[in-house]
Amino acid sequence: MLATHHLPSYAVILIVLLNLALAQYEYLGYPPGYPDAAEEQYTAPQLTPDTPRIQLRLAGDKRKHNEGRVEVFYSGEWGTVCDDDFTIHAAQVVCRELGYVEAVSWSPSSKYGKGEGRIWFDNLHCTGKEATLALCPSNGIGVSDCKHSEDVGVVCSDKRIPGFKFVNTLPNHIESLDIQVEDVRIRPILSSYRKRIPVTEGYVEVKDGGKWKQICNTEWSQFNSRVICGMFGFPMEKKYNVRIYKMFARRRTPSYWDFAINCTGNEAHLSSCKLGQPTSLKSNATCAGGFPVVVSCVPGKAFSPSPMAGFRKAFRQEQPLVRLRGGAIVGEGRVEVLKNGEWGTICDDNWSLLSANVVCRELGFGTAQEALSGGRLGQGMGPVHMNEVRCSGFEKSITECSFNKETLGCSHEEDAAVRCNVPAMGFQERLRLSGGRNPYEGRVEVLVERNGSLVWGTVCSESWGTMEAMVVCRQLGLGFASNAFQETWYWPGEVSADAVVMSGVRCSGTEMSLSHCLHHGDHLSCPKGGGRNAAGVSCSETAPDLVLNPQVVEQTTYMEDRPMFMLQCAYEENCLSSTSSQVPANTYRRLLRFSSQIHNNGQSDFRPKASRNSWVWHECHRHYHSMEVFTLYDLFSLNGTKVAEGHKASFCLEDSECDEGIEKRYECANFGDQGITVGCWDTYRHDIDCQWVDITDVKPGDYIFQVNWLSVSMTYGSSVVVSWCWSLRFR
Repeated sequence: MLATHHLPSYAVILIVLLNLALAQYEYLGYPPGYPDAAEEQYTAPQLTPDTPRIQLRLAGDKRKHNEGRVEVFYSGEWGTVCDDDFTIHAAQVVCRELGYVEAVSWSPSSKYGKGEGRIWFDNLHCTGKEATLALCPSNGIGVSDCKHSEDVGVVCSDKRIPGFKFVNTLPNHIESLDIQVEDVRIRPILSSYRKRIPVTEGYVEVKDGGKWKQICNTEWSQFNSRVICGMFGFPMEKKYNVRIYKMFARRRTPSYWDFAINCTGNEAHLSSCKLGQPTSLKSNATCAGGFPVVVSCVPGKAFSPSPMAGFRKAFRQEQPLVRLRGGAIVGEGRVEVLKNGEWGTICDDNWSLLSANVVCRELGFGTAQEALSGGRLGQGMGPVHMNEVRCSGFEKSITECSFNKETLGCSHEEDAAVRCNVPAMGFQERLRLSGGRNPYEGRVEVLVERNGSLVWGTVCSESWGTMEAMVVCRQLGLGFASNAFQETWYWPGEVSADAVVMSGVRCSGTEMSLSHCLHHGDHLSCPKGGGRNAAGVSCSETAPDLVLNPQVVEQTTYMEDRPMFMLQCAYEENCLSSTSSQVPANTYRRLLRFSSQIHNNGQSDFRPKASRNSWVWHECHRHYHSMEVFTLYDLFSLNGTKVAEGHKASFCLEDSECDEGIEKRYECANFGDQGITVGCWDTYRHDIDCQWVDITDVKPGDYIFQVNWLSVSMTYGSSVVVSWCWSLRFR
């Protein structure tokens, strides 16, 4: 008899604990640079001769190229699929047939608009394992009692099946088929472009069957170039030197792809274009009368190096009428437009990729990866300026698109947002986080050139703060900075990278790369050294976004003369000007009073960084301060000189009110938790102590009133000071 072996009970317990420990980080995923699990390779299905040959595509009012109304090409005609009995298993078959790894969801009732033509499939009963939708049991192709109001749609994963390629099963209807290739690239050919970042000019190549192939330019149009440039993060295309590329093509025989491409120019991605006719090749494998397709793209200003500044700012606007707010990385955010001097948002009714494309190109990016709805990147403040926006895709600005001025029924819960394609700058390859418990934290290590070779090293932590951490998290595509660390002994990084290679780092917070911040260069100075004292960060995919409601300040501001004997507690908390210590108790102080309402429009709750056991008790007011200073109030003369100031400690940071349907989580009573829930706001009323500026010593005249609040902000990336200003006149 064979002996059997059993694991000891303590080993089983350790394995279970290890699995649980790893599971808590599964939701984070892994950023670029971490090895992925082994990917399955695509194998073309072997269909029996009696299997109906169909072709699928995703169409309609979609916000991403990997979602849309399911349309089927059969018997020379495009049609739709009814939502009766449709399940996620059927969506799985659709997505895999289109070359995506899996289905994410499906939508009934013509969410992506009503289709046209026949309804080819009804009452589909798929298991999810079928090689084609035609193999799923149904009423029969073309047998349906549905209307187009029941057209079904699907959302597929972004990830494509490795090795998936277009299979020509309908040679008589090539012009109607979608492009499904493994990959696309712009390959620089001329030496002047090979070392240029980003790559803006070169051959357009598609990967088919594991090999890169060029496209014959005989049927190539400017619209095709526009789509290619948009995919790679460029707002427009330009002309190039044809003669040089013709000479190059004669010297080296290209390997051509089998088909031409036919784009209309407003597509967000090449996969939305149609195939043209098969390429006509000469006997020597050159395309008849042409040469390989070349595109030359124009980068936006933020990605165009200037002689002085290089690539400096992450958010440099090309149009002052449109901006993005609330995004974690460059090229994404809530869309805001300026109208009559006031910034407002766009309602997501009818928000589509076409409209998102216009916004992205307008701001100097490429086409849109995604048109986001439902306030996904935070809710804005102020008015909703535009509703039911409809663009052709060729407008220069979103303000040129048709829209409905009537926004009744639209709230900031419906704020539209975009994620744009941005050029590949290679910044992520020169920075890494090492030693952390998960990919979103660790010691910061940078790749620099030393003595002719590239080496990894650490960053000096002296004066390292959240502004620098913001840039690191953005550069790595990890979202927002949640913490900046000046000691990292608990994160053992690579021993070979312990040496300090960057010191004196000072960032404004808007840079795209840590190397763009001010630093000492080759003249390193770091008394503490690297290793355990190196700089570190932790990043988060979400963040609070604290926004002041300026209307509340404007509507509640007034002046009050208050006797000193009623201001004793405020005096102890330094809420009065310095001259108050030199006057008797029967004198009066003139106070500029107002209410302050701070909204959390972000994607996570705002919490004080100090733990509850470190809150400070103030005996006079008999309350705890969770943050010593939450809001600053300043009064400036017109030449910028500060003439008065005030501040508000967060003696009670709580949910005063919330949007409809949102529950309050934080209240200060009975030493409760302090914070501001997403969708709620904290109101400091004008009649609360310290909710003022002491203007007793200010002379009559014109002044600027500024309110600053400390925010871990989705708008700006991390802990920063955000301001609102008003003009005041004292008489």
